[in-house]
Amino acid sequence: MDFIKNLSSLHLYMISVLCFVGANLMRSKSIELYYCLLLVGVLGFVFGLTKRIKKR
Repeated sequence: MDFIKNLSSLHLYMISVLCFVGANLMRSKSIELYYCLLLVGVLGFVFGLTKRIKKR
């Protein structure tokens, strides 16, 4: 969990975007990987958002 705490909110947003793009590319090939990447993307966005809110 220390790894996520050390990342900036911008990095978490970029991870989120990359996971969403990867999920869209993998949707027809592997449904399990699609949902996994979608979950990681949503979690990255939420962690980035909470980190940005706490920063203020």
